[in-house]
Amino acid sequence: MIYRNKKWLQAVREIDCCVICGRYGVQAAHRNEGKGIGIKVDDSLTAALCPDCHTRIDNGKELSREERRAEMDRAIVLTLQALTREGRVTVR
Repeated sequence: MIYRNKKWLQAVREIDCCVICGRYGVQAAHRNEGKGIGIKVDDSLTAALCPDCHTRIDNGKELSREERRAEMDRAIVLTLQALTREGRVTVR
């Protein structure tokens, strides 16, 4: 079962700056792996990326497939860190 949560995606979009380059304005970018046509991975595997970083990680030619995956994994961790530091994610 794929995890979907509109509130999670909104929280990611509300992070002001890209977790990779620091540029203002982000998108909730899903991890580009383990999906089929028209199917995205879990919403929890998203990163707050500017459009340029999102494109570079998803489709960039200057990075290998392994480098793109590693960069997205790093971005997801940095997004989780930002969400917790901003108090957007809590544990009950």
